[in-house]
Amino acid sequence: MIEVILFEPEIPQNTGNVGRLCSFANCRLHLIHPLGFEINDKNLRRAGMDYWKSLELVEHKSWEDFLCSPKRPKRLHLFSTHAKLTMWETSFKDGDGLLFGNEGHGVPPHVHEWFGISKVSIPRMKNGLRSLNLAVSVGIATYEALRQISVTRF
Repeated sequence: MIEVILFEPEIPQNTGNVGRLCSFANCRLHLIHPLGFEINDKNLRRAGMDYWKSLELVEHKSWEDFLCSPKRPKRLHLFSTHAKLTMWETSFKDGDGLLFGNEGHGVPPHVHEWFGISKVSIPRMKNGLRSLNLAVSVGIATYEALRQISVTRF
């Protein structure tokens, strides 16, 4: 299983789409508060549709709460536009956690510092563009990690 972690997400539709992806791909979703919406937000539920019912969801009150949680993945990868390594140069393992910053600000400096060099980017095909949508980024990264894991299993 791959575990997807959203750091203080702001847009309910993105989180709903990520929840739907996690349900479909059998991934656990961690949400680090504060959120920019309420979990019962109708846009969140609409984007996640009926998949939200089958989602394995873990909520954390803060970054510090997440770090102390016995439910957090041991190996973590921060997806960032500031990373030197791409996901194609990274080896993912079963149980890894993929952390994504929020839509407006990414993650704060103290989270970047905590990760050190364990940052990963999605390769850019065209320079000059800032970044992909959060839900799209999560989908790309999650399926690359799952592809790597399934290749090593069979």
